[in-house]
Amino acid sequence: MFFSKSSLEMVYLEAVANAFDAGATEINIRIRIAAVNQPDTLRISISDNGAGFTNDRYERFSRLFDVDENSHKGVGRLVYLCYFENIAVNSFYNGTHNRKFEFTDAFEEDKAVVTDVGQTPSGTTLTMSGYVLSRLRDASFIDPEYLKQRILEEFYSRLFHFKKEGKAFSITIDSIIGESEGSGILAQDDIPDFETIELESSIDLISKFYLHYSIEKVPLGHPSLIAAVSVDNRTFKLDLIAQENIPPDYKMVFLLFSDWFFGKTDPSRQNLEISEAELKQIQTIFRNKVAGLIKEKIPKITETNEKIEKNLIDHFPHLSGYFDTESIGFVSRAEVLQKAQEKFFKAQRELLDAGKSLTDEQYQKSIELSARALTEYILFRQITIDKLKNSSDEETETELHNLFAKQHVRFDKNTLPDDLYRNNAWLLDDKYMTYETVLSDREMGELIKFITEDENILRDDDRPDLALVFSNDPMRSESFDVVIIELKKRGITLEENMKTVTQLEKRARKLMGYYKNKIQRIWYYGIIDFNEDVELHLAGEYKELYSCGKMYYREIDVAIQKDPLVILPIGVFMWDIDAVAKDADARNSAFLNLIKSKFLSNDQISPG
Repeated sequence: MFFSKSSLEMVYLEAVANAFDAGATEINIRIRIAAVNQPDTLRISISDNGAGFTNDRYERFSRLFDVDENSHKGVGRLVYLCYFENIAVNSFYNGTHNRKFEFTDAFEEDKAVVTDVGQTPSGTTLTMSGYVLSRLRDASFIDPEYLKQRILEEFYSRLFHFKKEGKAFSITIDSIIGESEGSGILAQDDIPDFETIELESSIDLISKFYLHYSIEKVPLGHPSLIAAVSVDNRTFKLDLIAQENIPPDYKMVFLLFSDWFFGKTDPSRQNLEISEAELKQIQTIFRNKVAGLIKEKIPKITETNEKIEKNLIDHFPHLSGYFDTESIGFVSRAEVLQKAQEKFFKAQRELLDAGKSLTDEQYQKSIELSARALTEYILFRQITIDKLKNSSDEETETELHNLFAKQHVRFDKNTLPDDLYRNNAWLLDDKYMTYETVLSDREMGELIKFITEDENILRDDDRPDLALVFSNDPMRSESFDVVIIELKKRGITLEENMKTVTQLEKRARKLMGYYKNKIQRIWYYGIIDFNEDVELHLAGEYKELYSCGKMYYREIDVAIQKDPLVILPIGVFMWDIDAVAKDADARNSAFLNLIKSKFLSNDQISPG
């Protein structure tokens, strides 16, 4: 109920917290296990030189929620029982007494044994055994170096006060895992010297907020950053600086202190109990101050952030002016993009909600947003082109097909705005954006029915990969164009590739009967993966056409009727997949370069 998200490391953290509460300055953690894959052999011993289980402290231990102040929750010790069947407690207190008891699910307060032992230093040892889970979720939980760092992160605020007060302390961790030994020591030297500044905040008019910080240069490759608030002498990390943005040769610690945080944690001490609005306000104030300090102490960060900003604008020019420049270089790139996109969409919605009657200001904004929407589409096209460029033999024909148009779907002119991101007929040529309908892996009979005004025909379940009717509406015009496309995946044999020609001839026989009568032009494309064998085969009968890559053309005589014999020529284009991508890239780059030239400066456009 209290530890729904517990982990084994919480056992150490709770024991250390209790030791500190008892006034301990020396804590020793000993970990013993036969092997990582033998968790039943795990045994942990944690000893300290604190005040021990005095009568008063033992009474509070024996009752849940019995605490002496709001900063304590009174349930932390229960986390021991999430992982161990038995916790043997051996405690010396008041200099003359010893108290021993077993802390288990069946714990009873009156079972403790108290004896008089004469003059003995105070302190307590917890020995935990009988690991209850079937495995260790993470081997780091028995690694001294990892545990040292976690204890440091959890208790930075308390250890900071120890150092500030000149109070010596040490936390020693040693482990024996099979025949391997490890150790780690956390002491005063691990706490840097902090500088302190006061933060302005409207969260609370009485409590003051103080930021203690340290920015130190460290050997390259050992960066770290801790940004946290201090709550009841425990440290709660906040996501202020994304891992990807931490300078590679600096160790930074930022601790935010305020009486306002007193008692604001849940019973398990895992979550802050403050509203989302308060947390957001704290994060904003905290991040802005931290970002300012980093820029001040590490001047090269400004140059780095400017490069990141330029890169974002280069890749997403339609969002120029919507990027939060203050957060660039601190929050993750993905978050910067998401927030800019949200601002862009909000501006679009506001404009659309304004209706048809636009003010001059709204009209100007409509022009700007239209340009940005077009830019977004051009960028989407570029991403699609890059996917086609980078496609490989490992991808199926279905995956290749879906790059051109989502399979088994019919796209119609009246739904074009909704289909812009699903139908990429423009990969072949931008003129195909004027389509009346696009049939993606649909029956041939459906195509013929469309171009003949619902003429009754026999069902034909033959399926071209793509069939386009474009330039005019068959219902309103006697002249329109048809495109038939067959696709083959990369890496197949010459024989499989050349089956494309046979498939195109088959489609032609079914369509040529409508040629001249209803169809003014028919275009047949075979899109395949060119190699030396394919080119050698094509070079004998086909003519090479202009393209950024390889494209061949040939007219083929196709018999469309036997009695009397009717033979008509059809033109077949054989097009390399890479050439399709390169040609589309050449067309799209013209738009992309034009857009970049207009959006490179943030000063040119304001989000309003």
